[in-house]
Amino acid sequence: MNKIIARTTSTAYPVIYGRGALARLGQLVRRISHGGEVFVLSSPRVWKFCGRAVTQGLRRTSAARVILFDDREAAKRLAIIEMICRRLVRARADRQALLVAVGGGVVGDVAGFAAASYLRGVRIVHVPTTLVAQVDSAIGGKTGVDLPEGKNLIGAFHQPQLVLADPSLLRTLPPRQFRSGVYEVIKYGVIGDRELFEFLENNLDALLQMDIRALEWVIERCVRAKARVVSRDEREVGPRQVLNFGHTIGHALETATRYKQFLHGEAVAWGMLGATLIAVALDKLSERDAVRIASLVARCGPLPRLPRISPVILSRAILSDKKSRSGRVRWVMPRHIGAADIGIDVPEKVVAMAWRELPIFFAQARRSGRT
Repeated sequence: MNKIIARTTSTAYPVIYGRGALARLGQLVRRISHGGEVFVLSSPRVWKFCGRAVTQGLRRTSAARVILFDDREAAKRLAIIEMICRRLVRARADRQALLVAVGGGVVGDVAGFAAASYLRGVRIVHVPTTLVAQVDSAIGGKTGVDLPEGKNLIGAFHQPQLVLADPSLLRTLPPRQFRSGVYEVIKYGVIGDRELFEFLENNLDALLQMDIRALEWVIERCVRAKARVVSRDEREVGPRQVLNFGHTIGHALETATRYKQFLHGEAVAWGMLGATLIAVALDKLSERDAVRIASLVARCGPLPRLPRISPVILSRAILSDKKSRSGRVRWVMPRHIGAADIGIDVPEKVVAMAWRELPIFFAQARRSGRT
């Protein structure tokens, strides 16, 4: 097992990762539960594949109760938080309760927000079961649910007691779901880790085939990067904003399509391509690096088609995002592979240009990847 400590201004907690980590879940939960009741929060879909392994991991933990809920992004609303909290009330859960979130990004967001809200805050452990959750969303304490007007507009920062990431759990993922996480790994390479980006260029096929060595290498690299950024900026008021590369257009796409067309990583992939085009148009990124970014994204496989919406509608969706300030959006732009800038103001006409060019940009990258 490997361990990285995520340190924030409010707390510090271990991120334990590696093959076989799940077998230690019961031992670790007993160590931090302090006699409080344990409640496992997951979804029927995840529990079908992981329930037996999680139950075995918790077999010596008394009275671990299971609460299942819909983990589709379209269902990530306040009603789920109310349902979970009412279940906890009926189970007489008190402030010593410990929630264990088992699932992907939606499960982590929902369970984390429930933990932040119930009795004004109870403890939570994250057991991420998707690549995007293991390398990104389970670490850092961001929780929330969606509104029709935008993604994660209601939420809280609530750091976990522990994150336990076992890459063996990823073998249950469908290829499309796994690719969705790979786009987030690419994000880390673009914004701050040239060596990671070059590793992906040379080993992408192995990673897409879930080669365990490649998988463990990128998980460790991303966990260290996320922990480092969160330690500098727990509440996303400064350098943590760099992690939003690709998310400006990405969140807008999810909102505009009512969370039904794109997996999160797929929307972020389109968002990274859009931000890359904008960076070239603003003379902030070389065309050579732009081609490398687009080629790596394209090599992952097909993306869902962009919706037929006007640049005006796209801009409205972008402005509804929680990252906008005083009616302005501050973009994250790659400066070169391995470095990015935050707080960039982008004229609407440049956004509109990028939106028109996006399908062509991706199609060219796909063609070049086949030759």
